[in-house]
Amino acid sequence: MPEHRQGPLTALQPRFIEDALCNPHNRAVLEGLPPLALPDAWLVAGCLFQTVWNLRCGRPPEAGIRDYDLFYFDASDLSAEAERQVDERVRRHFAHLPVTIETKNQARVHTWYADYFGGSYAASQCAKDGIDRFLVDCTCVGLQPDIEGPALYAPYGLEALYEGILRPNPHCHQPRLYAAKAADYRSRWPWLQVLDSFATSA
Repeated sequence: MPEHRQGPLTALQPRFIEDALCNPHNRAVLEGLPPLALPDAWLVAGCLFQTVWNLRCGRPPEAGIRDYDLFYFDASDLSAEAERQVDERVRRHFAHLPVTIETKNQARVHTWYADYFGGSYAASQCAKDGIDRFLVDCTCVGLQPDIEGPALYAPYGLEALYEGILRPNPHCHQPRLYAAKAADYRSRWPWLQVLDSFATSA
């Protein structure tokens, strides 16, 4: 896995944050996270980049977003039951929102990944490790509440996200899963460009 580093964001960083917050549900989740006191908590992936893609093609920012994913990191209890209890607490906290929120402890992904998806998954050291390993590299994005506004983590930058270029993540070598995920995205946003070869992203 690469060291945690911020990708080349340039002027796209404030644009991405502004675009993501155009989705009122993203804004509400980020504003409501601090009272939950989840360790190393991030709003991640689909609800963020799909908001950008919706704006790109003139749709309402929240259109068609299936769920809102929260990552946190708690190595003190790797049980499925502990994660379930956190997920239920988060759902109760955000019960006033008309969206599905799923909360996953990144400290325990390695305990179930092989059985569920096949392939290996190294134990994570923080929530950013989970963000690093989404199947499509431009979808590796997360926002975390901060006093001065949301903090952005985008290890592979934002250019491909805004250009609509989907590449397989070289740090998550799952060609079959990547192909299915990319095809799903393109069926919903036909302007996206899908690159099939893992060699293109090495």
